[in-house]
This record gives sequence, C-alpha cells and structure tokens, in this order.
Amino acid sequence: MAHFEIKDLTFSYPTAKDHLALDHINLSIEKGQYITVCGKSGCGKTTLLKHLKSVLAPHGKTSGEIYFEGKLLKDVSLREQSSKIGYVMQNPDNQVVTDKVWHELAFGLESLGMDQKTIRLRVAEMASYFGIQSWFHKNVSDLSGGQKQLLNLASIMAMQPTVLILDEPTSQLDPIAAADFLNTVRKINLELGTTIIITEHRLEDVFHASDRVVVIEDGRLIADDTPKAVGRFLKETKSEMFTAMPSPVQIYYGVDSDLDCPLTVREGRSWLSQEFEGITPTVTSIQEEPYMDEEIKDPAVEVKEAWFRYEKNLPDVLKGVSFKVPRQSIFAIVGGNGNGKSTTLKSISNICKPYRGQVLINGKRVDKYKTSELFKGNVAMLPQDPQSLFVKKTVKEELEEMKATPEEVENVAKTCDITHLLKSHPYDLSGGEQQRAALAKILLTNPKILLLDEPTKGIDNFFKLQFAQILLKLKEQGVTVIMVTHDVEFCARYADTVSMFLDGSIITTNTPNRFFSRNSFSTTAANRMSLHLFENAITNEDVIELCRQNLNK
Repeated sequence: MAHFEIKDLTFSYPTAKDHLALDHINLSIEKGQYITVCGKSGCGKTTLLKHLKSVLAPHGKTSGEIYFEGKLLKDVSLREQSSKIGYVMQNPDNQVVTDKVWHELAFGLESLGMDQKTIRLRVAEMASYFGIQSWFHKNVSDLSGGQKQLLNLASIMAMQPTVLILDEPTSQLDPIAAADFLNTVRKINLELGTTIIITEHRLEDVFHASDRVVVIEDGRLIADDTPKAVGRFLKETKSEMFTAMPSPVQIYYGVDSDLDCPLTVREGRSWLSQEFEGITPTVTSIQEEPYMDEEIKDPAVEVKEAWFRYEKNLPDVLKGVSFKVPRQSIFAIVGGNGNGKSTTLKSISNICKPYRGQVLINGKRVDKYKTSELFKGNVAMLPQDPQSLFVKKTVKEELEEMKATPEEVENVAKTCDITHLLKSHPYDLSGGEQQRAALAKILLTNPKILLLDEPTKGIDNFFKLQFAQILLKLKEQGVTVIMVTHDVEFCARYADTVSMFLDGSIITTNTPNRFFSRNSFSTTAANRMSLHLFENAITNEDVIELCRQNLNK
C-alpha cells in the first residue's frame, strides 16, 4: 500500500486564478521510500508538500484527491496527521514555539495528550539519538541555525511519525552543518524506515540518496525516476533544471564519457581515475593571479580592528575584524554559522556599532554619515530574512514604496524575474521568489555598496545564473558587492575575493581559486572530486576543461 497516493491534484492561489500552481499532479509514494522533489523557485514544490498535511494546505481552489495510507487525507483526523506526518519548514525560527530545548522536545507529545512517563522516555531517547544532551537545558534563542533545525527534527521525530516531509531544510545552514543534518535524515530513513519527502535546491547531499527524484516545472510533473535516469532525461531534453544537478553529473556529461554516470563525489573521483587510467595529465592547473592586499590603495570599504558585542555582559561577536574591499569587486565572506559574518555586514551598514575599531565607507567613518546620506544611493543591505523588508499587500506596491517610477519598477522586475509576481502578496511567494522580490526592492535605492546576507538562499540554480549576471552588471556600473554566503560553488565561480571567517575574525583572504584549492572541507564538490588529478580546479567548468585538454575530447 502506498503511503501517499496523489490523483490529478490541481491547485491555484486566489491571487492568481488563471495560473495553476499545481497542474494535474499524479504521484505515488511507497512506504519507506526517500523521495527528492526538485524544480525552479515557484514551480510548486512547497505548494505540493503543504497539501500533504491538511493544516498546512494553502487557501485556494483545489481539485483532485490525496490518499494517506489508503484513506482520503481529508478524512484522516488532525490528531492522526499530527502524529504520523512530520513537517520540517524552511526557516527553523518559524517552527520553534517554546523557550527551552527540553520543552520544545516535549511540546508535540504534550499536545497529543501523552502521559508524563512516555513524554520523558521519548524526550530522553531523542536527546540521545540526535546528540543534543549538551544543550538540553539551553534557551532556544541561544542556538545556532543548524542547532534549531536539528531541534525541530528531533521534536518531530519524538512523535514517531511514519512520514517526514522537509521543505528546503538546509537553506539557512552552512555546508558542513547541512551535510550533517541531511546525513541524520538519511539515517532516519535507513534505520527507522521512515518515508522521506524532501525538497532541496542543493542536491549534492540528497540526489544520490534518493530512491526516486521528482522534477516539477511550472506546476507540472515532468520527471519521476531514479536519480541517474532523471539526470540523463534532463540532459537529453536540454532542461534548465540540468544546472541543478550535482557536480559529478554535470562534469560527467560535460566530458562526454562512455562509463557509468557518477552521483557522488566519491563515485566521481573513481570515475575520473578510470578515465585517466594509464594516462598522466600534462595540464594540471588553471592559471590564476595571486591576491595582494597591499595593492588596495583606495578601498570602497575598510574595517579596522572592529570589536563588537550585543550586550555588555555577553562575549564578543567581532574580535578585531580587519579587511579591505576593492572598488567594483565582489567580495565574499564564508564560514560556519554563528561566527559573526552577518554582524560584520550590520557593522558596515552602521546597524551594529563597534565599541572599538573603525568602519570606513569611501574613506569616511560610517558613524559620521547621516542616515539619509548613508542609505540613499550609497549603501544597501539585503538581510538574511527577506520578509523583514515587506510591508505592503502586493510586490508591485513594495517596489512603488521606494518612490520609483513605473518604468523603474518594470525594469527592476524584469531584471529580477518577478514581473509575473507583481500582483502577488509577498508572503504568498516561495522562499526563492521572496529573495528575488527583496533584491529588486533594494536595487531601487541605486546603491554603490551592496551588502548581501545569504543572497542565494532558497534560489534555484537557474536563477543563480541570472543573479550572477545581475551582480556582474552592477560591478561594471561601479557597484561594490560584499556578500556573506554558505554557497561555496557560487563564490568559486563569481567572487573576486573570498575571506574565511572564524570565531569573530577573518582568518584568511585570497582569490577563489587559491582559497578553495587549499581547503579540504570548505571547498567545492568539483575540487574534492578532482584533487587527486588536478591542482586547482574548483568549478565544474575547470574540471571539464582540464579533462578535455588531457583526454583530447
């Protein structure tokens, strides 16, 4: 018996009655399967997942039927759905409801009316299984993003659901925390037999683990097959979704190999070794100029020995941060959650004021600028949570609020690919669409220094290419971009400079090529896959080009 049986599901939102968010979806999910649902931002992934739990189903016009364990979902009680269908949201803060970790673990069980003895046993078991004993009595507000998401997962698993639905669960996590989280999800699937239904834009850690991959395009299901078959289908049909495939798959098809397609970095490394069997590479590196900090004579932004803490009795978040950002460049800051990256951006925009040290914008101390002078045509910041910028009922009104002309609104909407979303309420958009709408809003301030906090979060790989072109065009127009990001693939391809942040300060700064080629963990999948053959290939294109040169393909 199928866990979920979706029959001819069609749905449209009230604000877009002429557009089908879900267009006659037919899908069967067997018990114990690991299903990955992928597609461009706004294609209908989240809408589909929310329909699998009645209390989360969006308001709109729906037709078709959904069966859960043989029964119509609408006839399954909310209590049974709560205990059997677990749902992990994209933003961990939206799901936390209590103040203490231990109480969060117990909250769902208390809501189901379980006795105290059972609650204590389940909570103890989850704390042990997920390794969260050391922060069992902490305030939830003191946890990092990765810890909050793990707590959400543990809280749901305490109710022993038979199916676990996860909507972009790693979008706010650094790569290592994301990999750890997804490994835990895979462990739950393998050891407990829990059915997993997950949406992800970063497919490196979920694609190979999937029993089936489902691809949705503009509300329609266009592929439902094994990972290898889906990769081949997307390549043969020249689908835009092929750009979302893991690096080993993209490199494999770029090299035009006759061997079996790899899905993981490990398989990719083995595949490359087979391709080069009996062949010694003659060209092993990509040419790259060294980064010279001393050459930055007139930086757009300079931070000098900045120290900052949020409260007098709390530890320092910034500990002597110093760096220079060249004009007309894309400067990326990477590092784990909770190290002070976002606080650094807030210091540059004078939201957080260092108690020691200086922040200079165009050679002038940031605290000497008037607010109107700083933020009008000078500095703009895209925060990590785009919803914090939304105050109107439609996306069009959000853009018009910036005192923009109709022509400017039309141009920026076209640039950020949100023209079709102008009549929508900002909160009805997907995470990626909200990010694009927020970007459009801040671009209307015509900034010379653009601060971006996790700008590619929730954005599909196709729009990442468009987003990169936006940044490159802004750079040509004289804009300096400083971005904090966990997206190492994006940094490797488009940043001019990359800095590593650790424990409140910058440890090292270099060009992307030199930076990522020297790392073992904080690096790209392409580099990890090819390191045994090539010295500094950090992008898929680097590996493909070096393979072609050495294999004469």
